Amino acid sequence: MLAIVIPYFKEAFFEDTLASLAGQSDHRFKVYIGNDAGKVSPLPLLEKYKGMFDCYYKGFSENIGSKSLVKQWERCIALTENEEWIMILGDDDVLGDNVVSTFYENIADIKTRKASVIRYASIVIDGSGNEVSSIFTHPVLESPQDFMIRKLCGKTRSSLSEYIFSREAMQKVKFRDLPLAWNTDLLAVFEFSLGNKIFTINEAKVFFRVSGMNLTSLSENHKLKSHATFQFMLHLMKSWLHTFDAVQREILFDRLEKTFLNNKKNIYFWMQMSWFYLQRFYVKRYILFLLKFIHAAREKYR
Repeated sequence: MLAIVIPYFKEAFFEDTLASLAGQSDHRFKVYIGNDAGKVSPLPLLEKYKGMFDCYYKGFSENIGSKSLVKQWERCIALTENEEWIMILGDDDVLGDNVVSTFYENIADIKTRKASVIRYASIVIDGSGNEVSSIFTHPVLESPQDFMIRKLCGKTRSSLSEYIFSREAMQKVKFRDLPLAWNTDLLAVFEFSLGNKIFTINEAKVFFRVSGMNLTSLSENHKLKSHATFQFMLHLMKSWLHTFDAVQREILFDRLEKTFLNNKKNIYFWMQMSWFYLQRFYVKRYILFLLKFIHAAREKYR
């Protein structure tokens, strides 16, 4: 069975989320809602939708999402029972009415291919629910490496809500707790795949909301996001560089170096970069990196 986990904090668009669950053409799922000490209780809304889908609610007395979104996700996931598959749905995102039904229609093929990450097509919506992007579809079967490169090159988008993960993969790998959980979801898609292909269901859509109220929209967290991006890129390369082909590796090096150059005053980043290059005997590449750094510094003060 499928568990749909909602780490709740804000009420603004939550009814749209609940309505999309109630409107599913297949109700073989259970919803688990963990309230991260939000200012507005969702209980009145949950009462309105009572009986429309199977639901378990837990109100937490301590807000931990402001310190670690990953820890909030994890304690919400811990509410689940023995469901084999888990979706983590944002409290402002919306499911197309056939998301659950298409999951079960494809489950036999998913298991045959040993896929542990399932992805849906997606559309970006605004605070009024208007579609502000075209539909993002994907190859039905895609290696995690190809997906990662497409995402880093800006050829697709990705958010946590449009994925279903196997419980086994989540328990084996676990989320990496990056600042603001920035890029944590992207890394999870890559690592939770366990080296197998990502399985896409393009016949159903998840609507991802950009309203000015979520982390994706906020600009004041730029410094933390930059730090998270550097940590993400460094971890990806330390752990998985060997799984990418030669062309892809060049793209990864380029992204890592650009991330550093955007934060070149950070001595910790400098030490981490230097250690990574020299420990792996990338001496020539390290010299080229130093030349990039010198050039960037000269351009700034020219």
